[in-house]
Amino acid sequence: MTILGIDPGTRKVGFAVVDQHGEARDLGIAPIADFGARVRLLLERWAIAAIAVGTGTNARALGGQLVGLGVPVTYVDERETTLRARSLYFADHPPRGWRRLIPLGMQLPPRPIDDYAAVLIARRYLADEGNHGAGV
Repeated sequence: MTILGIDPGTRKVGFAVVDQHGEARDLGIAPIADFGARVRLLLERWAIAAIAVGTGTNARALGGQLVGLGVPVTYVDERETTLRARSLYFADHPPRGWRRLIPLGMQLPPRPIDDYAAVLIARRYLADEGNHGAGV
């Protein structure tokens, strides 16, 4: 099962294609004006079974645009994803040079991390589906 995780915003949208094991296969950040075309390309490239939209800013408006694409859309609680996305970013891109001496909790990533928040949203969707499938 491949999931498209979406971290909606007012000007930009983070997205991540995540496989059933929680591994990110494709991720990025797109301006909101270009997002519809980007989603169509992702749907053509990947066999996406569901779209998980974070419940933050602009979620309902963006989710409404996705409903007609023929893929189930589910809203997922995105509490604490920004903080956890920072840790995920630094796990993929550890600081180098003098920055490695500064505790990670005191550092900010050098770029927006909406795509990493989208990975966490997709993983949360997968975890919820696994719990429902197991009868929990």
